[in-house]
Formats: sequence, C-alpha cells, structure tokens
Amino acid sequence: MSPAAPPIVLASVSPQRRAILEQLRIPFEVVAPRYRERDEPGADPVELAREHARGKARSVADEAGGRPVLAVDTAVVLEGRVYGKPRDAAEAAEMLGALGGRTHEVVSGLCLRTPDWEVVEHDVTRVSFRPLAARDVETYVASGEWKGRAGAYAIQGLGASLVERIEGDYLNVVGLPVALLVRLLAERFPGVYGFG
Repeated sequence: MSPAAPPIVLASVSPQRRAILEQLRIPFEVVAPRYRERDEPGADPVELAREHARGKARSVADEAGGRPVLAVDTAVVLEGRVYGKPRDAAEAAEMLGALGGRTHEVVSGLCLRTPDWEVVEHDVTRVSFRPLAARDVETYVASGEWKGRAGAYAIQGLGASLVERIEGDYLNVVGLPVALLVRLLAERFPGVYGFG
C-alpha cells in the first residue's frame, strides 16, 4: 500500500464494515450517510441495493474532500421477497422460520465514487440454512443477535449455527463484498491500497 493512500470515506456506521476494512488494512474514515431508503413494493432487489448504495455514497460526497467514497447496501432475498431488519422478536422469528431449510441470497450493492467518476456494482452470495426446529429459532431470537440485521441473523456470530452452506463471498454476508471491492480498488487505484 502506498504510504500516501488517502483514507476512503465509508458512508456507513456498520461495525462489521469497519472491521472488514481494518482487516484489509485499508485506511478509512466513517461518515454517517444522510440518505433515506425507500423500498418500492415489487422492486428488483438487485436494483434496490445498487440504488441505495449510490444514494448513500452521494449523500456524503460533499464531506469527502475529493477522497474516494465507499457505500454498500445489503439485502437478504428469498424467492424475490426482501427480508430487511426485523422490527421486533416476533418478526425475527418469522423471518428465521421462513429461511430455515432453504437457500436465500445475500445481495449487496456497492458504490465507489470520486469527484471524477462513480461505479456501482453488486455481488450475490447464496446461503443455505439447515432445517430449523422451533427451539433453534427461539434460542437464536433470545440471544438478541438478530437486532439490526437484515434477514434477522449475523453469520459471523451465533448465526453461524444456522448455516449449512454458502456459495460465494463469505464477507458479503457479513456486510461488505470484499472480492468486488478489492477488484475495483485494484482497477481504479492500482497499488494505492495494496491491490493491483
């Protein structure tokens, strides 16, 4: 990595996204996005995730001072239905019950932008849950780990016990599509952040 690598402005308050950037040794600063997500019923989940990522990135662009801005939006999708963050324990249990024994997709839109250009792409990881008994769901919901999590689970925590198999980028499920980010950084900033 170049010693003068400018910190990326992360348009997110997600602790998972911060931890992943730290793991990759990418310098960054956090700026909370000022963007309100609007999910149109029946909208394509991939297009929604891409549009939300773009909106988050643009909402902090003025504060970036010319530095690159990174924004991500992640959704859990099962048979076309988007499972967002549950409002309460009952909704979390309902979501987990629906996901149990089935394969869903974790869709992330990613926007990387500078004052000169903007690129928006997406990644999809398939996650298969093992069949879940009522006790499995009750135990997980009681842990409280579902709070603030799309699809009501965190794969990097106790939620790993719900998963049977994944196909694709594991860290995408945690909250940041790393393979996609690294490719874009290597293409757009060769050598600056240690890639390409």
